[in-house]
Amino acid sequence: MPPSNTKSLRIAVLADSDTRWKWGASTAGRIAPAAPAAPVAPVLDGFLLRGRATPTPRQLAEVGVRADSLREVTAAEFLRVMAREPYDVLVLALVGGGVQAVLHGLRRVWEDRTDRPVVVTGYVGVVYEKLADGLLLRHGADLVLANSRQDAERFRQVYEGVGADASSVTEVALPFLGGAPYTGEHDPYTVVFAAQPSVPDTRRDRAYLLERLVGHARLHPGREVLLKLRSRPGEHTTHLEELPYQKLAQRLDLPPNFRLVYGNMGEVLDRTDLMVTVSSTAALESLHRRIPTVVLTDLGVREALGNHHFVGSGCLASWDQLDAGHRPVPDEEWVARQGVAADGRYASAFDAARDRIAELLGRPGGRPPLAPYYTPETAPGYLPGVLARHHLAPDGSLLPGAPAADREPGPVRQIVRRAARGAYRHGVQRVAPVIRRMGEL
Repeated sequence: MPPSNTKSLRIAVLADSDTRWKWGASTAGRIAPAAPAAPVAPVLDGFLLRGRATPTPRQLAEVGVRADSLREVTAAEFLRVMAREPYDVLVLALVGGGVQAVLHGLRRVWEDRTDRPVVVTGYVGVVYEKLADGLLLRHGADLVLANSRQDAERFRQVYEGVGADASSVTEVALPFLGGAPYTGEHDPYTVVFAAQPSVPDTRRDRAYLLERLVGHARLHPGREVLLKLRSRPGEHTTHLEELPYQKLAQRLDLPPNFRLVYGNMGEVLDRTDLMVTVSSTAALESLHRRIPTVVLTDLGVREALGNHHFVGSGCLASWDQLDAGHRPVPDEEWVARQGVAADGRYASAFDAARDRIAELLGRPGGRPPLAPYYTPETAPGYLPGVLARHHLAPDGSLLPGAPAADREPGPVRQIVRRAARGAYRHGVQRVAPVIRRMGEL
């Protein structure tokens, strides 16, 4: 059925980390088909997939995206909800393996339904690694969103290259771009370094970047220099952070014009005069607002760092150049291909997705069954392992031992879960770095 003018559209978002919740919920708001005569706004229900990166209340508050309801679930619990609840649109904001598992689970629970929700998935930001792997794990959704013209072209090439249907690829833009355009320097002039949890990944490289940032603050005492952090120690984001900058900073004598900050990136950008990063998506948010933006070359321009994505952007520079007063000038053609839409076209960037969803919701006879590229026939040595991690059999059915009921965990289960997460985080942030250093001896 098409969206009704007498009832609100119902949208569900399933996310597995704070950044993916931000992307998924923001995307849901952008792609809801327009219904001017509808008396109420779409209803957004959020589901957080239980795992190592399940966001904390503080992280959810920092993201700043609100939902009408929000709950934590396992994949099995979520599939039970989807089997009985009449949603119109479902956004899967998960890592690739999670998307694939949920797609197969949904195919099974919706096998007798033609009125199933329209399923949407995509990427949080820049896609610079595991392109084919991640894309094929997302294949089977009705819409696979590409955040730029460049990504849309690459996505179609991958799908067509393996003989998969590429019609799901839909060009959009990053859903959380916005804010006032940069109009000139603030007082004080503010430099922001956007930290990333896993890039770079060695203590030496992270310590080097921190020391250069602190050195920039000392060299320019009239500037305010901010280290924008993604998470507090003990919290996890989309990627693991074994060596938090907070801990490295404790060993340094920090100048008074240097500060560590948290909070919503958009609010930090409101007072930014120079954005510096290795390869964070924050660079695209900054470019959208025409804030001078630098992608560092100090550690090389390498695929492992992700800064190779910015080749041709005009934004590549080193700390030596920044210390000397360099201000980058972005290449307008490159920026236009990245979905940044700094030229004012951002408002229409999601039109194609909205039209496609409206078309699918109004399709005579309903929607066809989900059809992922990976099946027990095409990937018999790969797919069963992907599904088993979410307690699913190769046919998408629940394996024995999957959670048996949709209920809040009891006191014992809560204690065990907190202990397991604490042990995991201790292993990531304390034990793993020690083992790595011992291996380098």
